[in-house]
Amino acid sequence: MTTVTTGVQTHLPAFEVGEWTVEPALHQLSKLGKLVRIEPKAMAVLVCLAERPGQVISREALLSTVWAGVVVGDDALTQVVVKLRKALGDMREEPAYIETISKSGYRLVAPVVRAAPQPVSVAPPGGVPTARQGRRGPRPAAAVAVLLLGAAVVWWWQEGREVDARRGLPPYASVETAGAALPTVAVRPFEALAGDAEELLLARGLTADLVTDLSKVAGLWVVDRMPDVATQRGEPGTATPGGYLVSGTVQRFERRFRLQVRLVDAQTGRQLWSERFERPLSGVFEVQDEIGQAILALLPVKVSEAEARRVAQRYTRDLQAYEAFQRGRAALHVRRQEDNDAARRMFRQAIDLDAGFARAYAGLALTYAAEYRYQWAGDRAAALERAYELARTALQMNPDIAETYWTLAFVHVHRHQHRQALQALEQALRLYPSYADAYAMMGGIYTSIGQPADGVPLLRTAMRLAPESGYLWQMLLGRAYLYLGDLEQARVNLRHSLARNPGFIDAHVYLAAAHVLAGEQAEAAWQADEIRVLQPDFSVRRWLETNPTADGALKERLVGALGAVDLQ
Repeated sequence: MTTVTTGVQTHLPAFEVGEWTVEPALHQLSKLGKLVRIEPKAMAVLVCLAERPGQVISREALLSTVWAGVVVGDDALTQVVVKLRKALGDMREEPAYIETISKSGYRLVAPVVRAAPQPVSVAPPGGVPTARQGRRGPRPAAAVAVLLLGAAVVWWWQEGREVDARRGLPPYASVETAGAALPTVAVRPFEALAGDAEELLLARGLTADLVTDLSKVAGLWVVDRMPDVATQRGEPGTATPGGYLVSGTVQRFERRFRLQVRLVDAQTGRQLWSERFERPLSGVFEVQDEIGQAILALLPVKVSEAEARRVAQRYTRDLQAYEAFQRGRAALHVRRQEDNDAARRMFRQAIDLDAGFARAYAGLALTYAAEYRYQWAGDRAAALERAYELARTALQMNPDIAETYWTLAFVHVHRHQHRQALQALEQALRLYPSYADAYAMMGGIYTSIGQPADGVPLLRTAMRLAPESGYLWQMLLGRAYLYLGDLEQARVNLRHSLARNPGFIDAHVYLAAAHVLAGEQAEAAWQADEIRVLQPDFSVRRWLETNPTADGALKERLVGALGAVDLQ
């Protein structure tokens, strides 16, 4: 068996681990007539461990191999190992298969025997049975519900398309091609050469702020984190016509940093500009000013005086406040309660260091909005009201920052004030015409108010602007396709979302509904069990209480679909 840089090869011959026969190509385990399906990432982890039985494989090695090219939290691996142990009938305290090595990683303690390739087994009617199905046989009521919903999905799809044909598109619905005539500049993540936590934080902050600065110019189409490897090397013909590429490396040592930045014509591979900066850490903001000005001076774009002022505007000049804000933002993206609490501490620290740091107030507002959305707060209404107060404070402190409008829009959405949210996002796009997050939220809003066809081009525009977008946008796109009745596209995008964040319960919910509507009862039941593992007392009606979906018909259709797998 071999691993490759893009992941683990699971199209491999069957082999034995302890009492189990493992069939990587089918993502299944079998033992004495018992058949268990496991998700692809779980199979990939098992294959990786089986390559070196008895040896400790670090968490970092497993994450970089199984989730190659994707940024996920450590929790993704932990959850996959929990699922593997459950499938294998293993116990963490007395492992017969997978042993946890404290502060190191995991090792496979069961013997591995290579087997000849096995013929592909034929699933019985109704899909491949799972261990979970074995514990709980089919329910007659659920089977009837699946038949009724299978017929209803045709009506759902057709009705939705007829409504779309009668309604005009929103103001930004044509943006999928809006940037075609503009010069395009792609910004790759700056590479942290040493790779330690502090250096990575600095590299990510510099990259994100450069994207934000360039996005303030109306005559540019700014693409965040272009994934094309050939483009990174500056090879011609690998990017959008008229495209430019910015890349760089960062080193941090003691209280200084070294930054190498270059601008390349992506069509010809010709280097247009390169500069090396070596400064004290306190000079990071001046370097940011210099980079933005140098790049804009070389691009075929006219920058207005107002845009030039916004590009030069720094959100804080306090380095410690800036670092605390970056840590808070990184923790906030994980979407777990403990990380949300950590993000709140970091944003408060940033505010203590710089009382005028509007973006830190916006970040603090988002921690309270997350408490409301994911029902972590004892008093959800109070959490949402606190989020609203902080978002308004951030906007009043600095109305020239698009993120403050985005934050206020996010809170408006959860207050079911969708019109006000769209107005705030339109203002954000006036300030930052290439603001991918704004397009993505607008797409999500149009789906929430029952106009998913209007949301799809907005979400696709966001993904064009940020090709390596995360699991949240893929969930939003999958949800839009689900409500349009395009179940194949819905499942593809929802699976991509879960590949990036296996613990994202919203994606599990919509994927379960998609499987029900597609008549895939076994897969729907599997997703339902995954939801119960993540949240044992899950109820779709309670979950919808803080969900931003406003269209009552869409809510009831979702409740009806999930009723087939007892998630009402």
